[in-house]
Amino acid sequence: MRCRLKTLFQRKFKDSLLFLLLLALLVHLAMDLSLPTAHRPCGCDAKAAKGSEITSGSAVLAGCKKLSLRILQDFSGSNSSLEKSSQLQGAGPQARDGELGAQLQHGDGSLGKTKGSKLASLFKHPLYNIPIPEVTEKDKLFVVNPMEKFSLHSSGSDEWVSSSKAETLLPTGKTAYDTYPAWLKFHVGINRYELYPRRDPLMPILLRDLATQRIVSSVQKTGGTQLKLIMTFPNYGQALFKPMKQTRDQETPADFFYFSDFERHNAEIAAFHLDRILDFRRIPPVSGRLVNITKEIRDITTDKKLAKTFFISPAGNVCFYGECSYYCSTEHALCGKPDQLEGSMATLLPDKTLAKRRSWRSPWRRSYHKSKKAEWELNPNYCAQVRETPPYDRGHRLLDLIDLTVLDFLMGNMDRHHYETFEKFGNDTFLLHLDNGRGFGTHSRDEMSILAPLQQCCSIKKSTYLRLQLLATQPYRLSDLLREALATDPLAPVLAEPHLWALDRRLGKVLAVVEHCLAGAAQPDEVLVNDLRSRV
Repeated sequence: MRCRLKTLFQRKFKDSLLFLLLLALLVHLAMDLSLPTAHRPCGCDAKAAKGSEITSGSAVLAGCKKLSLRILQDFSGSNSSLEKSSQLQGAGPQARDGELGAQLQHGDGSLGKTKGSKLASLFKHPLYNIPIPEVTEKDKLFVVNPMEKFSLHSSGSDEWVSSSKAETLLPTGKTAYDTYPAWLKFHVGINRYELYPRRDPLMPILLRDLATQRIVSSVQKTGGTQLKLIMTFPNYGQALFKPMKQTRDQETPADFFYFSDFERHNAEIAAFHLDRILDFRRIPPVSGRLVNITKEIRDITTDKKLAKTFFISPAGNVCFYGECSYYCSTEHALCGKPDQLEGSMATLLPDKTLAKRRSWRSPWRRSYHKSKKAEWELNPNYCAQVRETPPYDRGHRLLDLIDLTVLDFLMGNMDRHHYETFEKFGNDTFLLHLDNGRGFGTHSRDEMSILAPLQQCCSIKKSTYLRLQLLATQPYRLSDLLREALATDPLAPVLAEPHLWALDRRLGKVLAVVEHCLAGAAQPDEVLVNDLRSRV
């Protein structure tokens, strides 16, 4: 009897326990179903969103998008400089989201365009869609043989070879032009009116190549006052490397003469983007790059003079100094951390044996003397003399020089002693805005003497003036545009914020000079030279 009672009790206990577990499960399920939709866990796949009837504007999808955005950010910053990586890790979501938006806008286009980009809006503006004259064969720097193709050796040697017997259409359906490397396409595209087009699909590719292509040779560039290297890529492309000499927040001391100032790598990068924002497009593409001094310079250089200048500093860093007129000594050595060094990589223009360039001494060249002054600094009527002197006595050469003056003033560059043009196009072409390393040295001072050509001649292109007015408005503020453009560079942030703020202040001063000229002119056309009619 006792055994039967014991067995019956055990069965009832098990049944009760199972019942309680089932009841708890049902209660938990009922509570989960009764929760508001917004408090449920985020299912980021499309099926979960559809099953829960979540709209695209809900908090859940917003959270999912932020997650995806951060994943993209981590991927897009994987090849950035050490400085940029450390800053992104400490930055808040809002700051990083803004930087990613800029990267999407100016990347290779595979991720699409970001809404709210000021640069995108700027380049859609009518002032940035004024057509250039029709480009004929005589207006091109090079006349390309359509039968000429370039291809890599099958041996994998990374050597480019040409074949004059190639078909115009290759077996793959591509034209011979499609086989050219990006740097060669850039050279082929140069014409009388522009160095590169406004919406150049080649530009993101070229900038990426500058920052990532394998370096197979590094030699010192001959001439010049400071150290520069010519670096060669496997596809025969070349770039001019200017190493970092100053940190972002350093300013040139007021007691320094302009001719003894450092050449800054970040100034070269910023100048390219500023030139593009002003719609001049007269500076070859420039990108920042983090270079390994050991592997990408010392171990591969064939320059014996350069090779002799490498050493290990007391801090254990790899350093070198090369040979040049200024700052090439042990005391001014360039040192890595321990062998990583920032620098600017500027696309080289076609070799002068293929496309001759003429160097012109600027009429407003400084004396490059500690006490002497140039004639233009002493003669307020100097411009009248220039207007009667070739090549400034006809065409738009003087107006092009004033464009360059505006660019230099915005950057604070006092070192514009010469400029160059392509000899093939004679006087009827643009000026090349080369060698901008001494810009962006100060942000707390504005050197008004840089504007002497504009102040003395009281002439400026109408198109340039209208764009400057546009860049002074809130939707197209110059500092915001350059900040967005520079955010795409591997070495971002390229400029310290005070330099960006100084741009807006200096832009106001340029416009004030033009307004002063207009106030003293009998007719506006005497100041604002209408160049729009000749371009339409």
